[in-house]
Amino acid sequence: MIDFLFPNVNWESVLYATLETIYMSVVAVAFTFLFGIMLGLVLFLTDKDNLWDNRILKAITAAFVNTFRSIPFIILIVLLIPFTQLIVGSFLGPSAALPALIIGAAPFYARMVEIALREIDKGVIEAARSMGASNREIIFKVLLPESMPALVSGITVTSIALVSYTAMAGVIGAGGLGDLAYRVGFQRRDDDVTLIATIVILLIVFAFQYLGDRISHKLDKR
Repeated sequence: MIDFLFPNVNWESVLYATLETIYMSVVAVAFTFLFGIMLGLVLFLTDKDNLWDNRILKAITAAFVNTFRSIPFIILIVLLIPFTQLIVGSFLGPSAALPALIIGAAPFYARMVEIALREIDKGVIEAARSMGASNREIIFKVLLPESMPALVSGITVTSIALVSYTAMAGVIGAGGLGDLAYRVGFQRRDDDVTLIATIVILLIVFAFQYLGDRISHKLDKR
């Protein structure tokens, strides 16, 4: 029955492409979470009257975030080809897509981190200061724990965007379901292949959303 409905689908290729997409997505999400929090903390802490009040560092970080957040992803991949070849050794394959995925998503997530940190009651920060907490303690024992539900919600949204980025990266040789849908489904006009690739991408997106929602709800103490 399945072979009748999807006569052109090579299920082994679908499985391989799915694993490539999951690999790109999971690794990119992990590094985006790390670098996004770092950038978001700098954006927040260097703002006026905050712990690291520094107008110059704030301006430099904001310029970096705004620049890379604004570049369309497909263009960013092309711009980063020399950098990708330098650190990965190739601009083809799933690993070669990771620099563009991370650099494209981390600034986007950094703004979400900054917004989450701004929503923390300043009275909590002042209370920690009055009790003699160091800047490090305020960051790791107050700011990050208090904002964690929002941070998880933000990375969930970002992870869904990253899955769509992997599909675009696949069009120019990164592999994964995007490559399968374009090279086999579109170019060979095998619409059933495109349909299956789309369905699997949707399932991955739903899985990220479900996992993110579950973690966020568990962390939310309200």
